Amino acid sequence: MQRILKWLAIAIGGCLALLLVVGAVWEQVERRQVAAAHPAPGRLVDIGGGRRIHIDCRGTGSPTVVLETGLDYFGELAWAKVFDRLAEITRTCAYSRAGIVWSDDKAGPHDGVGVAHDLHAALAAAGEKGPFVLAGLSLGGPYITIYTGLYGDQVAGLVYVDGSHPDQDKRFEAAVGEQSGGGMTAVIQKAGGKLSWTGLPRLVTSGARNGKPRSEMLAKVPPKAREIAFAFFPTSFGAMQAEREGRAATFAEAGAYRNLGARPVVVLTHGLPSEPDMPGADERKWEKAWLELQNDMATWSSHSTHRVISDAHHYIQDDDPDAVIAAIREIVDDVRSSN
Repeated sequence: MQRILKWLAIAIGGCLALLLVVGAVWEQVERRQVAAAHPAPGRLVDIGGGRRIHIDCRGTGSPTVVLETGLDYFGELAWAKVFDRLAEITRTCAYSRAGIVWSDDKAGPHDGVGVAHDLHAALAAAGEKGPFVLAGLSLGGPYITIYTGLYGDQVAGLVYVDGSHPDQDKRFEAAVGEQSGGGMTAVIQKAGGKLSWTGLPRLVTSGARNGKPRSEMLAKVPPKAREIAFAFFPTSFGAMQAEREGRAATFAEAGAYRNLGARPVVVLTHGLPSEPDMPGADERKWEKAWLELQNDMATWSSHSTHRVISDAHHYIQDDDPDAVIAAIREIVDDVRSSN
C-alpha cells in the first residue's frame, strides 16, 4: 500500500509539474499575442534602471492635466470616457503606474512616494512641463496629494474624483467595524498576483473577457477599454496587489501633505451608494463617514469647491463624465485666469 501511495504521489506531482510548464508556456504565448493585438498608444518612456512607463499626452494648451487612476487594473484606460474630451480643452496626459497595462513593473514596495517619483520621472522623460492640474480618482487622490507635497512648484490645481482620504480606514473601522478584504480573500488575491506566470489568472478571467460584463460598473466602461484591461489583467494584477499592500504606507505619506495652500481644488463625491454588499445600516454609516472625509478634504485648500454628484457611484468618470470634465475645466480656467 505504501508503495502504491508513493507512486500515486509521484504521478500527481508529475502531472502538476507538467500543468505548470504548459501553463507558463501558454501564458508567455498569450502575452506576446496581447502585446501585438493591443500596441501602446502614446509613448513608453525610460525612467531609469531600464524601466519604462507608458504615458499618452494629447491636445495643446496650458496648464497640462495629468490623470491619476485608482486601485485597479485599468490604469489610464479608466479615463476613457473623458480623456479625448479633456484634450480638446488643454494638454492632457494619462498614464499607467508601474506594472499596470503597458508599464513595466518594479521591484519593492508600491507606495505613494514611489508612485510620485515614477510620475515625475515619466513627465520629465516625455518632455512635459508644468504647470500641472492633477486629477486623482479614488486611491489616485492620495497619490496626487503626495505628488503635490514633493513637487509642489509644478502643481497649480487639483481635482479629487471620489478620492480616498488618509484617515479612511480608521474612520470606517470606527463607523462599521473592521473592513472586509482580509483572511482567505487576501491570501487568494496575494497568491494570484504572484502566480501570473502560470497562466492561472488568465484562465480564471477568460470567461469575463469573452462574456458580458458581470457588474453594472464594468458595463459602463467603454468596450475597447474593457477589452484591453482584461487582456492585460494577468500582468497588471500583481502590481495592483502590490499597491493594495502599500495602502497603509500611502495613506501615512499622504497624511503629511494635507496643506494645499491656496491652490484651486475641486472635490467630487459620489451621491449613489457605492458599498452594495453592506447591510443597510452599515451602508448608511459608511456613506456618512465617507461624506465627512470628503468634506475634510475640501478644507485642505483655502480655494476649494466640494460637489456631490447625485447620479454617480464611486467611478464618477463613468457614471457622469460631464461632471468630471466640468470640474477639471473649472480648475484649468482658474489657473489660466491667474497667470
